[in-house]
Amino acid sequence: MKNSRLTIIICFWGLLFGISAHSQTKKWTLEECIYHALEHNITIKNTALDLEIADIDKTGAIGNFLPTINASTSHSWNIGLNQNITTGLLENQTIQFTSAGLQMGVDIYNGLQNQKKLRRANLSKVASQYQLTKMQEDISLNVANAFLQILFNKENLKVQNDKLSNDVKQMERSAQLLEAGIIPRVDLLDMKATVAADEQRVIAAENTLLISKLSLAQLLQLDDFASFDVVDQEYEASENSLLLQTPLAIYEKAKESRVELKIARNNLEIAEKDLSILKGSYQPRLQGFYNFNTRSANSDRITGFEVNPLVPTVPIGVVEATNQVVVQPNFTSVSDGPLPIFDQFDLNKGQSLGVQLTIPILNGFVTKTNVEKSKVAVERGKIAYEQEELNLQRNVYTAFTDAKGALNSYEASLVTLEARQEAFISAKERFEVGLMNAFDYNQSQTLLVNAQSEVLRTKYDYIFKTKILEFYFGIPIIQKP
Repeated sequence: MKNSRLTIIICFWGLLFGISAHSQTKKWTLEECIYHALEHNITIKNTALDLEIADIDKTGAIGNFLPTINASTSHSWNIGLNQNITTGLLENQTIQFTSAGLQMGVDIYNGLQNQKKLRRANLSKVASQYQLTKMQEDISLNVANAFLQILFNKENLKVQNDKLSNDVKQMERSAQLLEAGIIPRVDLLDMKATVAADEQRVIAAENTLLISKLSLAQLLQLDDFASFDVVDQEYEASENSLLLQTPLAIYEKAKESRVELKIARNNLEIAEKDLSILKGSYQPRLQGFYNFNTRSANSDRITGFEVNPLVPTVPIGVVEATNQVVVQPNFTSVSDGPLPIFDQFDLNKGQSLGVQLTIPILNGFVTKTNVEKSKVAVERGKIAYEQEELNLQRNVYTAFTDAKGALNSYEASLVTLEARQEAFISAKERFEVGLMNAFDYNQSQTLLVNAQSEVLRTKYDYIFKTKILEFYFGIPIIQKP
């Protein structure tokens, strides 16, 4: 039965992980897992994009100090009755017009809004960096928890395998005692049932270990997660020096380093800066401007005047005393084709410059409404900051209490394990000489295995909770390279 079970397990793992006799699986350390997660985790990548947007917003805020420059050009056809720009008369004609211009404006004073927007952009960039740091810390904690869970499952699997190996030996010993007539047949059957149950528990422990490995591999965004494994690191569960501190001391230290409080404080400063920017809308705005324009057309131009040979003179009046008709020369204009387009641009260019002062008087309470809403946002920011302080204090005290309780549980489990080991040694000696039946022996061994599992559980629970406590104290899970 045992050989059959081992064959099935080997085949299962071989198919799933693609293990060959010539390949070796890379084993990851905790540091490698965390570094890989920080570099490849999708959530962190998404948060990093917010930091890029903050950089772009800052560039835009700097751009507010620069003048605005716009160039424009147009070309049109006037068809039908329209004014001849040469003669000033209305004629049925088709004329093409081309115009070009350059407009430039600059803010001289606008309530210092540009300066305030730049400061706000700097605050937003800091806030994005805090958010990225918080996400990296959260991912690091999750990776550490998943890593420790794998180590726990590995050691728990060893416990189950040791129990199976021991029960197999005892089953063989029971068979010998049965042949010698020392124990009844039911004891051998009980041991066979125990071995079968042990095999089931080993399979369950293997599956639990496999699932924990897959969970961490997926957290690391690994493509080849089937062959993922971690290094069997040994962690000491000694009393942490932070437990000698007071929760209040840890809380005061956390207030200086914890990013959650920095985010809340930064968000409050952003809300206050938004209010200051909106209040600037109440102040006058002074702008400087400069405009340049020119134009050209394809219509004929007047180049001079000459006397009309057909009607050389035209009457313009009569002398009242003599009734003499007064005439003057009848000049007609001499036209030529349009000048080259660039010559027209040079002749028709014009410029204007000046300043414009805009004084806000009434805009339907839009500014007032926005300012009042911003005041509410500031109050919400203050409340959020106070709430974050309370949350941090509660979390620190909870983490301290949990770590303290986890240490007590671990120490108590060690005492229990020691007692269970002594009890099992006595039971084993009695069982081997036939003074204890298989049921009682199995009960003693089950209690021992449970005690061993409890030691492992409380050990890794204590290690993780001390990591959380160190986190609040400003000690990173791993030191940055």
